[in-house]
Amino acid sequence: MSKLLKVTGIVGIIAPFFVFACITGAITSWPSFNWFSNALSDLGVRWGLTATLFNVGLVSGGFMFIVFSAGLLSLLGGSWLGKVGVGLFLVACIALVGIGVFNETFSPTHYIVSVTFFVFMPISLLVLVGALLLKDKRNLSLLTLALGVVAAAPWVLEFSVHYVSGVAIPEFVSGLAGAVWTVVLGYVMLEEPEEAATS
Repeated sequence: MSKLLKVTGIVGIIAPFFVFACITGAITSWPSFNWFSNALSDLGVRWGLTATLFNVGLVSGGFMFIVFSAGLLSLLGGSWLGKVGVGLFLVACIALVGIGVFNETFSPTHYIVSVTFFVFMPISLLVLVGALLLKDKRNLSLLTLALGVVAAAPWVLEFSVHYVSGVAIPEFVSGLAGAVWTVVLGYVMLEEPEEAATS
């Protein structure tokens, strides 16, 4: 199990940087992109370099997060709460792949997978707060709670006060919170002693 945790931990650290590098590259390649009026998914239909970077980044990153989920299950799946949390996180990972595969021209599929990702990702973190507490990882549990709230807050604010006409900002903030959590958990996996892994 130690080898599994180390491999998936490395993947969990690399994946967010890869995905956000692709998103940043896509934004840079489209000078007309506007944080206040566009959605990040608008990048996926700007054919050429922009769409390629964005869609390949999400699909590849989604598969890397699925691999990371295997280590997450090994680390936290000893309890039913851990299994549920990892299952919800896995649904979010699959939805992320779906966002890249089914761009905005695939309606309503794109909308469905997008909503699935941005709903299941923060919910999975909030469920995993309890799983981490059961593993006596109090500080990591508090961090997960904070990042879960940060991931959900931009959407709560958007639907309550509608502070931007587009959704790029809530998408970015929510995704960034999940990315930070994945990097931290990836590091934890690298440092986890072999006997702590669940079989």
